[in-house]
Amino acid sequence: MSISTIQFLILGVAAFALTGLLTWPVRALAIRLGAMDAPNLARKTQVEPVPYLGGVAIALGITITTLAAVYVGSNKSGENVGQLKDLALTVLLPALVLGAMGLIDDLRSLPPWPRLIAQSAVGTVVALVIVNAGTTGTPFGASTLNTAISIFWIVGICNSINFFDNLDGAAAGAVAIAALGVFFIAFDRGQELVSALSIVTAGATIGFLMWNKSPAKIYMGDAGALFLGIIISVATIRLNPGIEPTWKSLTIPVILLAVPLLDTCVAVFSRLARGVSPLTGGKDHLSHRLVRAGLTRPMAAIALWAASGVCAVIAVLVYKNPGTLGTLLITAFTAGWLLALVLFLRTRSQD
Repeated sequence: MSISTIQFLILGVAAFALTGLLTWPVRALAIRLGAMDAPNLARKTQVEPVPYLGGVAIALGITITTLAAVYVGSNKSGENVGQLKDLALTVLLPALVLGAMGLIDDLRSLPPWPRLIAQSAVGTVVALVIVNAGTTGTPFGASTLNTAISIFWIVGICNSINFFDNLDGAAAGAVAIAALGVFFIAFDRGQELVSALSIVTAGATIGFLMWNKSPAKIYMGDAGALFLGIIISVATIRLNPGIEPTWKSLTIPVILLAVPLLDTCVAVFSRLARGVSPLTGGKDHLSHRLVRAGLTRPMAAIALWAASGVCAVIAVLVYKNPGTLGTLLITAFTAGWLLALVLFLRTRSQD
């Protein structure tokens, strides 16, 4: 499988166009089915009902474009079969399974614990396949440790993306930026499958963002958030920055997804401090706190995108300059992230 730079560009544009086009009929279908997110809870911020099911368009756009890329880019021998099997077992099938569960949740509102159990089960299967196949980008010494950390990362990122989908365009923009960061590193390292998957994900999420930016015409819902959670978590697990010492390679996925992770930590810690279940929704996310601080909702989204962009640049700079500069960047990032955590936690958790 050999994909040129222009072909990668075509992949991203194709995913952008396909997802953008598919979102229109999916939105019409959601309205017809009555799959609407009504402002009927205190934690809802929209004024009018907004259609769900945007995740269906994202899933279709990424799946169709990715499979087409493997088919066109691979030869017709065993390599093609191996690439398709690899994608199906570790990325697309698990993402579609969790996306389907998310779709049911969007339509029927499942309880939190069954969702968490399903995420853990899917994450365990994916982690076992990745570790046993030896496709972990930066493995530890023991396979048991690799598996445990991979499960924790997959489940954690799925929930972080789901949590972060609380503001028009926030989750889609953050995933797009993180995916672009993965692409730049994977492309430079010659990881074609990871490169293709990440550029397709970036293109699809930007295509959906055209509909999801403020004021959102459609939401991705749990279907889209969980689907993207599997995609971006697996892409970062399989990313191999190849820099030494190993701990520096391990910081890159964390830096790329630092903003959704910060949002999750702020929400969870503040809920625990208030004696509220972490799985309960509320207006205690980064976006809500930024709006209470005086930003408009579009400005809050732009601020979160900018923060994600800065993190992506830091991750790429650490990869390119793993020595002294990389160490300084990681130190500065860690200090900045912890400071942001403290400052956000000191703001009001609710209106």
